[in-house]
Amino acid sequence: IMPASICGTWELISNVNFEGYMVALGDPCLRKIALKLKLRKVIEQHGDQYVIKTVSPLRNYTFSFKLNQEFEEFTQRLDNRHVKSLVTWEGNKLVCVQTGEKKNRGWTHWIEDDKLHLVGILHRELFNTLSSGSK
Repeated sequence: IMPASICGTWELISNVNFEGYMVALGDPCLRKIALKLKLRKVIEQHGDQYVIKTVSPLRNYTFSFKLNQEFEEFTQRLDNRHVKSLVTWEGNKLVCVQTGEKKNRGWTHWIEDDKLHLVGILHRELFNTLSSGSK
């Protein structure tokens, strides 16, 4: 079960190597725009369904999933790719592995020091974000 502490609204406060990650995605126009956006992440749980919303002034991206069940995801508001995603709990970390056109892709969320951490990976390119928020 997803710990209640990860649910909430989180505001981006820092971003490390997001540009390198965006270069790996291969969309230079999107990269220039994305680097300037202040993102808000909303994580909700509705029964066994989880919803993660990424909200920005330019575009929003929402997806939902059930733990341990692979699902088709179209990253329409990110890089417009079709991937198969699988989200699981590994200890206190919510981990997503994505398979598709880009190899070694996924992300990990966890709470530490009352902040939401996100590490994304694509190929060997990592980015880290840190968000503060309310639960």
